[in-house]
Amino acid sequence: MKKYPKSNYRNIDLYKDVSDEDWNDWKWQLKNVIRDIPTLKKVIEIDESKEKDLENCLTKFKMGITPYYASLMDKNYDRGVIRLQAVPKILELDVAIDDHADPLHEDVDSPVPGLTHRYPDRVLLLVTHICSMYCRHCTRRRMVGDNDQHLSTKQIDDCIEYIKQHKEVRDVLISGGDPLTLSTKRLEYVLKSLREIEHVEIIRIGSRMPVVMPQRINDDLVEMITKYHPVYVNTHFNHPHEITQEAKGACEKLANAGIQLGNQTVLLRDVNDCPNIMKKLMHELLMIRVKPYYIYQCDLSRGISHFRTSISKGMEIMENLRGHTTGMAVPTFVVDAPGGGGKIPVMPNYLISQSDRRFVLRNYEGVITTYTQPENVFSDCGHCNICADKRYKPLDGLAKLLSGEKLYLEPANLVRRERDKNGKS
Repeated sequence: MKKYPKSNYRNIDLYKDVSDEDWNDWKWQLKNVIRDIPTLKKVIEIDESKEKDLENCLTKFKMGITPYYASLMDKNYDRGVIRLQAVPKILELDVAIDDHADPLHEDVDSPVPGLTHRYPDRVLLLVTHICSMYCRHCTRRRMVGDNDQHLSTKQIDDCIEYIKQHKEVRDVLISGGDPLTLSTKRLEYVLKSLREIEHVEIIRIGSRMPVVMPQRINDDLVEMITKYHPVYVNTHFNHPHEITQEAKGACEKLANAGIQLGNQTVLLRDVNDCPNIMKKLMHELLMIRVKPYYIYQCDLSRGISHFRTSISKGMEIMENLRGHTTGMAVPTFVVDAPGGGGKIPVMPNYLISQSDRRFVLRNYEGVITTYTQPENVFSDCGHCNICADKRYKPLDGLAKLLSGEKLYLEPANLVRRERDKNGKS
């Protein structure tokens, strides 16, 4: 069995006298998050020019690094993959022409404050603006670190009421900020309220705590979550160096309680934009019982353009995963489309050509093969009652065209439609 490194916080003067009891207490970790330059300089070396840049950056963006995650940083090397994700850089003040405060239109698609309803059968519930750590590549930096508070009980109740009234919602993703910054009692209030809604089938929690503060995954939290199964947890490992004994223990504690884990990696320049690093990360995630779920193209949020790679780099990584390792280690590479378009999968092209009878395909080795379709390709369905159940009918998009419920889709504000309107008026 692989042995993972353990954080060596005793080697850091700032923490050498901290007791094991305090270090392993998530509330101590949260209370001692590094938020200022003098404290940071007690953990890593910062030269004079970098310190000035850091001061300038902190006039616009806040810093927050958990003591645990800080203990993983390279003291002297400012391009270490942990430091790049934790320590602000002057490049964050550069705003690219296509950067947006809310590139994914989460606020635009929000019928109730704190809730985004974009996909037909699922919603995003942002229960807090607080994170244990401010990741430098955060897509929600418009709210996280700017307004450090949890949603009020009334705001949560308003979101719950919306979900109750929309029976098409069967899946709720609880996120933030980081929802595990809530007390266990407060989080249980949210889970219990959701589980009491009959049409809510799946509850998911999105949290980076197993990565940046694994001390939060304690027995009380896990025992509470198991009362509301099925509950899934999606976390956010970006590099193999983040998989430590502590992180492994946190993930295994969740997995042992029947809480399935998925991982959402963000493709970040100079951190993980390498097929070999990504393959190692996916393998090691499976070893700690975390299923690779997504690799995200870095979003168009303000101040993080220096982290973005080309989409081609993501496709190259997928080319080096599919077929080259177990399918369990192959996530879906997605672009979370600006303007609220949602997650769009982007894959290498394995379909080379086609006729009315045959598809020409290639595999990961470059082997070209064909698949011959049957002469009768038409499905003879309609003999069961599942299609009569409105819960499983397509609610929107291309699926409605394929089902025959719609003949065409057209974008809003077509010039010819506006011309017709003006002509009629």
